[in-house]
Formats: sequence, C-alpha cells, structure tokens
Amino acid sequence: MVKPPYRALVTGGAGFIGSTLVDRLLAAGNTVDVVDNLSSGSLSNLAEARAEGAGRFSFHQLDIRSPDLVGLMARRRPEVVFHLAAQVDVRVSVADPVHDAEVNVVGSLRVLEGARVAGAHKVVFASSGGTIYGDPGQLPVKESHPQHPLSPYGVAKKAVGDYLHAYRELHGLEYTALALANVYGPRQDARGEAGVVAIFAGRLLSGEPCVIYGDGKQTRDFVYVDDVVDAFSRAGERGSGLLCNIGTGTETSVNELYEVMAREAGVSQPPLYSPPRPGELQRSCLDPGRAAIHLGWKPWTSLEKGVAAVLRWAREHQQG
Repeated sequence: MVKPPYRALVTGGAGFIGSTLVDRLLAAGNTVDVVDNLSSGSLSNLAEARAEGAGRFSFHQLDIRSPDLVGLMARRRPEVVFHLAAQVDVRVSVADPVHDAEVNVVGSLRVLEGARVAGAHKVVFASSGGTIYGDPGQLPVKESHPQHPLSPYGVAKKAVGDYLHAYRELHGLEYTALALANVYGPRQDARGEAGVVAIFAGRLLSGEPCVIYGDGKQTRDFVYVDDVVDAFSRAGERGSGLLCNIGTGTETSVNELYEVMAREAGVSQPPLYSPPRPGELQRSCLDPGRAAIHLGWKPWTSLEKGVAAVLRWAREHQQG
C-alpha cells in the first residue's frame, strides 16, 4: 500500500474531474504529473495547480494513444496512476466505434503498459456506472450485477476492467475501478459533451430556455465532483482489485433537477420539452455500499448545495 505523499500521474488531468483531482492530490502533498491532449480539457482548469504546486506539478501535452506515453511514464516513475482520459460521448461511440476503441481501449493499454514499465504500484480507473451494466432493471444497481453494456463506450469501459484484472494477475499491478454515476460540478463545460447540470446552468444564467428530452421522468444518479475526487483519492490507497460504484444511491428525475436548478437560479420560466433521444436509459442509479465498506467513502454533498456551487462558478465564469 502506497501512503501519501507519493508521485501520482493523472491522465485527463485538464478535464473538470481530473483537474479537481489534481488540486486534491497537490493539497495532500503529493507530486503530480498530468497527461492531457487538451482535446476537451483546458489549461485554465490547471491554473490553481500551476500556482500552488510549484516544484511538485508538471504538465505533459500528449495523447494517451501515443507510443511516447510509455517512455514518459517510465521516466516520471509514478507510484499511483489515475486514469481518467477517455472519449466520453456515448453517441460518438455509436457513430464511430473504431475511434472510441482506439482511445478507450488502446489508449488505456498504453497507460497500463506505462504503469507496468514504470513500476507503478496501482492504477485507479474511471469506469462508467451508467453504461457498463447496460439496462439493469433493478435499482440501485450493485457491482455484482452482470455487465451487458449496450454501447461501444460501455463495452470499452468493461474491456478495460478486464485488462486491469489481467495486469494484476500477470504483473502484480494493483487497481481499483470506480464506476462513476452522473458527475457534475464546477469546471464542467456546457459547450462540449457535458452533463445536463452544466447545460442547464449555462442556459438558466443566459436567459435561454432549457430543453428536456422526453417527459423528464427519466432518472439519473447525480454525484458532486468533490465527492467523486474524494473517492479517487481514497482509492489510491484502498480497494485494490475491486470495482466500486461511486454514486449517491438516489434517483433524481430530470424534471426534479430542473426544479431545483431553476429555484436556485431564481428563474420561473418552465422548460421546453422535445422528443426523447433514441437509446437513452429511462432510469439509472448506483448502490455505493461497497465503496463505503472498502474505501470508507460516502457522498456528502446534497443536490441543492452542489447545484448552487455550479451556478456560482458559472456566473463567475460568464463574467470572467
């Protein structure tokens, strides 16, 4: 078991979850290398890390598919690798499954090879609780549920989980895979492939109507980014060999989410409704019980507090 302070490497560290994790790791006294190709992440997300992590923070603009990644990791010799870089759009994975596999499977194999060559102790992997289980039926879904993903994106995440197990058996490389629910929070970009919270925040603050696809009764498990980053930090030291769900265990409908966000934003305008998007899951919710036992983790941020933080950040970002 590696105890802080340690040398960490974060792939996708310029993204909204990754950069928040980088800040957390630096605050704990760790040395952090970030690998990101900036295709969706932003250097502005790392401004605090650059300012506060002098001498303990390095940024490397590199695609995880590049063969150069293995050499970089061998030189930097991280003890714990946090692998968050990914192609995250389910619709893109359906339209171009080869591209999705190149990034999410081949890219992940580069990361695992780099970790192996570097002599890393552990890889903590960002899996997808909303896709690897397919359409589970019974909610909240536990990690013991069979994995029957219904999209190439989910298939890729499942495959990486299998590779993690193989690398543990073959090379003694420890891992923890975190099956994330619908993560939201500051730094999430409403202009890109973002979650509904970021999209609603941007529209509410700009006076534009929010669009709900379908009847709005579809549910998701919304978990705040700081809570998620706490799970990643804990997984650096605990939960080896496990898949752990990281969610709240609570279903929230899109209609309920809009009501909370509109109230926090001081907006009385009703949403617009459009036809449902094909292939969208009707309900999604994760049972976080295993994470409580093995990581000592529980979510603590209420939807109201989390949404208020997102709206504060979005206001500052729009003004800036």
